[in-house]
Amino acid sequence: MSKKTTISPSLLSADFLNLQTEIDYFSKLENLWLHLDVMDGHFVPNLTFGTPIINKLKKATPIKLDAHFMVTNPLLHLELFKDSGLHNFTFHWESLDHHHRFIEEAKKYYPSVGISLNPSTPISVVPEFILKSIDLILVMTVNPGFGGQSFISECLDKVRELKKIRDEKNFHYIIQVDGGINNNTAKETIEAGADNLVAGSYIFKHQPSEYEAAVESLRS
Repeated sequence: MSKKTTISPSLLSADFLNLQTEIDYFSKLENLWLHLDVMDGHFVPNLTFGTPIINKLKKATPIKLDAHFMVTNPLLHLELFKDSGLHNFTFHWESLDHHHRFIEEAKKYYPSVGISLNPSTPISVVPEFILKSIDLILVMTVNPGFGGQSFISECLDKVRELKKIRDEKNFHYIIQVDGGINNNTAKETIEAGADNLVAGSYIFKHQPSEYEAAVESLRS
């Protein structure tokens, strides 16, 4: 199992009253992103943080910020967050019609642009020229909207398929997996081909002094 696996703690599960302190516990860890679940209460039945918090996060930490936009209008959010210091902007395939145009626009502002697929959305809907152009594909292993859901193991077939396509075509996208990741599901997810694991409930259920050990347990 590769030690290079990137772990992305999802701040949706963090203590929002002590967010700076929570983030600081991860400051010395390598191969780590901070994952931000941005929800609009429409695309998914939940509402989370927006520009005021994210704009402050870039000043609070040098760790790469990875935003997953579960929103009906990604174009609006592309404009809202273009100066927020995000490293990665992931939008849902299901939320747009003109995907290539959006990706080209997003690349003007974000170093990395990703696509997210709901559990019921197959890889086959994404054309190869899109796969060639993106930096990340997020495979959801739960239905988006809330943390703490159970892992849908059948979604690992999509991870295997994406790895096979990437290897055969020499594409460069990162395979990220989000939903139900813990020290048990992480092993099979990495073995299937994932490079980046998002984990919220599993990491933040630990005491802050145990966050580092929780992160490392996902890699090993």
